[in-house]
Amino acid sequence: MNTRLSISTTSRDQMLDITAEIGRLVTQSGIERGFCYIFNPHTTAAMTINENADPDVMRDILAGLDRTIPWKGDYRHGEGNSAAHIKASLFGPALQIMVERGRLVLGTWQGIYFCEFDGPRQRQLDVRVYPVA
Repeated sequence: MNTRLSISTTSRDQMLDITAEIGRLVTQSGIERGFCYIFNPHTTAAMTINENADPDVMRDILAGLDRTIPWKGDYRHGEGNSAAHIKASLFGPALQIMVERGRLVLGTWQGIYFCEFDGPRQRQLDVRVYPVA
């Protein structure tokens, strides 16, 4: 199963919990055992898996990134969004998650996050669910 998921972000830095949407796509695929591969084709956005029980964790991550990689810095990139490129490179463009019994295999407190670092924007994710024997 291959699909494209549209995501609208509303601020420059944002972490959106997309766990339920990805889980729905896995269920719709009908695949009981395999992998879900999620690819983000954007250079100023990324993906991660982290705690989804306390929203303050995402706030703390974004605040820590801003302290470590400030928006304004001694950057040379002409578009003025080098901080977003650096942050996206630290997190990475893709995730691969196991699927068992037709569901994502995630820890009790884990969620899947789309990380916007140069918004607001309209983004796309490619989601593929592969069966394994």
